[in-house]
Amino acid sequence: MTLLLSFVDMKRLCWLFFFLVFYPSLAPAQSDSLLLELKNVMAVKETFVKAKEEKIKSIKSQLSLTPPDSLNKIFDLTNQLYHEYKVFIYDSAISYSERLSQLAVQMKDPYKREYAKIKTAFTLISSGLFKETFDSLHFINSRFLADSTRVEYYNLMARANYDIGDFDADKFFNKKYYKLANQYLDSGLRLCKPGSYQNLDMTNYRYLMNRQTDEGLVAINILLKQMITDHQKAIGNHHLGLLYLQKHNMAKARDAFIASAIFDLKTATKETAAMTSLADLLYKEGDIENAYLFIHQSMEDAIFYGARQRKIQIGSLLPMIAGDRLNKSESQRQAWLIYSISLTAVSMVILIFVLVTVRQYRKLKEADRKITEANLELQKINQRLRESDKIKEEYIGYYFNINSDYLTKIEALKKSIDQKLLARKFEDLRFVADSLDLKRERENLYHGFDDTFIKLFPEFVTTFNSYFSEENRIILKDNQVLNTELRIFALMRLGIIDTEKIAKILGYSVNTIYAYKTKVKSKSLLPNDEFEAKIREIKTV
Repeated sequence: MTLLLSFVDMKRLCWLFFFLVFYPSLAPAQSDSLLLELKNVMAVKETFVKAKEEKIKSIKSQLSLTPPDSLNKIFDLTNQLYHEYKVFIYDSAISYSERLSQLAVQMKDPYKREYAKIKTAFTLISSGLFKETFDSLHFINSRFLADSTRVEYYNLMARANYDIGDFDADKFFNKKYYKLANQYLDSGLRLCKPGSYQNLDMTNYRYLMNRQTDEGLVAINILLKQMITDHQKAIGNHHLGLLYLQKHNMAKARDAFIASAIFDLKTATKETAAMTSLADLLYKEGDIENAYLFIHQSMEDAIFYGARQRKIQIGSLLPMIAGDRLNKSESQRQAWLIYSISLTAVSMVILIFVLVTVRQYRKLKEADRKITEANLELQKINQRLRESDKIKEEYIGYYFNINSDYLTKIEALKKSIDQKLLARKFEDLRFVADSLDLKRERENLYHGFDDTFIKLFPEFVTTFNSYFSEENRIILKDNQVLNTELRIFALMRLGIIDTEKIAKILGYSVNTIYAYKTKVKSKSLLPNDEFEAKIREIKTV
């Protein structure tokens, strides 16, 4: 009777354990069709880039075949090339805008000359070169601007003043710049045909920047119903998202940013803000994985285009997202370890109970001893996890690009255990835990840190080696991103300067870390007391 009751209690305990461990993973996943569409477009983004490059190649071919004395045709083809490059590659865009200026001078056409200056100024502001933008705009003679170009000039002056006002973030100067920007937009609007794209775009822009949200929503919705290009749709949807943010309507802002990002990808636009705005919004909503995916795409686009100001903006957001993703990955790792240990404990309990029912009572004591040992081991692992949490709280920004397949491994482990339980291969269950290679996971963690760090500090190794003579420089092995010495100083560059904390992170003793640091400093061309300061001066992208 006692044995039967024990069997019933054990059965209930096992089912309870199974429910607590696996219930969270049984919850149905919610799909997001808009995000899925964006990811699908991202997967084939290179096809749009190649289409853009083919179009550029075709125009260049036409240009090469144009007779040197056909200056008007050469100007038109060069202008086409400029427009293909203006939100694609900064260096090429600025080069072709300068070529337009040269051609205008050669043609002795003051209207084309001022038109070319407008294009140069647009390219400069797109790259975040504020001083150069204002210098360029200052030398424009508005008397030689056609009405449409004059509107573009006023719009550009407004954008430059809005952008510099936002960049300064000073209440006094911000009002000054915004007032000037509003005046320029008003001047441009007086030249626009009511209801035209330029009229609606500038009207909406003014409402957006002055936080006249309701009026801006009316204007932008009228604009988006017009027959406009995909690039104009991208700009319009991004403005729509910003207006919804002002209304605190996060769901509609998110949808608008996604739509804008999709149009940017389809038009191979690299100078874009939609993906960054989307990543920022998703990060604030707690969707760390998608935020990380999109902020990396933003950085990739900014680097491709050469947008200096955009890289600074993204660079301030990327470490925060990467840091939170690290926290999430660490939590998943902890859950994976806990689930694995829990499954091992359950399987051991079941196995021991079966042995007790068919063999002898003394086996139960042996099972109790093993369970006790497992619990002690669990306590030790939990202690190490708490130490890892403490270190994690001190880590200030940058992300280990860790493998995100922990949940898949847990699912595979559960499936393996279920199969063995169904096949009643209880003896094999004790070997399941042996398949967990924590050492390899730790190496992957370091590898992820190395990759992420080098993305943020691509010149770190080169700069680091410049502090040493040729024979003392660190030569990395094939497929090696950082070695132990470089990793120690990489952590210091991130702000972790406490030797004890570094030792805990890398799994070395404090004396070992001191030994590594002393050995490296002794070979440096720099004085020992200046070496660490030089390391902290190494710049990020």
